[in-house]
Amino acid sequence: MDKPEIWIDFAPELHLFVGARRREGRTAVLTDGSSTLGHVVESLGVPLTEVGSLLTDDRVLTAGHVPVDGEQISVGAVVRPQQLAGPARFLLDVHLGTLARRLRLLGIDAAYESVDIGDPALAKRSAAEQRVLLSRDRGLLHRRELWAGAYVYSHRPADQLRDVLSRFAPPLAPWTRCTACNGVLHEADKTEILAQIEDGTERAYDVFAKCGDCGQVYWRGAHHSQLSEIVAAAVAEFGGA
Repeated sequence: MDKPEIWIDFAPELHLFVGARRREGRTAVLTDGSSTLGHVVESLGVPLTEVGSLLTDDRVLTAGHVPVDGEQISVGAVVRPQQLAGPARFLLDVHLGTLARRLRLLGIDAAYESVDIGDPALAKRSAAEQRVLLSRDRGLLHRRELWAGAYVYSHRPADQLRDVLSRFAPPLAPWTRCTACNGVLHEADKTEILAQIEDGTERAYDVFAKCGDCGQVYWRGAHHSQLSEIVAAAVAEFGGA
């Protein structure tokens, strides 16, 4: 029995995931007659986390649809901002430490693994804590256990931050999270943190914050202007407090 042949094309935003010949329009794909459309799309290199609409003749399909011979299918990209089933909470893999710190700087709940705990453990945590897993590892984003996931499209932290903010539109609350551990900050009286700061810092600054989880102390030190630029740019483009 001949294998079913379908015709498939991908939105331009998905071209980086597929081979060069599949970037030129609709191309033929032989299927086994039992695999789902989701499996076919992933077998061609596209994580389902990046897929929006699946259409044939203006009819909406699901990833569980089993393609039949002759179907012509268009694979669309995720529409931004992407709607989530819960709060915008993130989990970042070991390679995205700078992005994690910048998300936290904006008050976004961003858990981060500073060591490689392995793909199964990351996927399990994503599901257990209902966090969107952010990664540049395409294979990791194929894992079925994920609660939700998203491919980070750039190597540059500034572009990575804009990518995540434009995709998920999380509410911004700058200066409210610990960039070290993701805990929530609270105002701290100078007398409360004297043992944690040097004499010069005590004399030069009066406003402090402290992490309720790890105890890290923050003040507007030498790097504040650089961090303020990151915050100001994000708030100007994406809104926030």
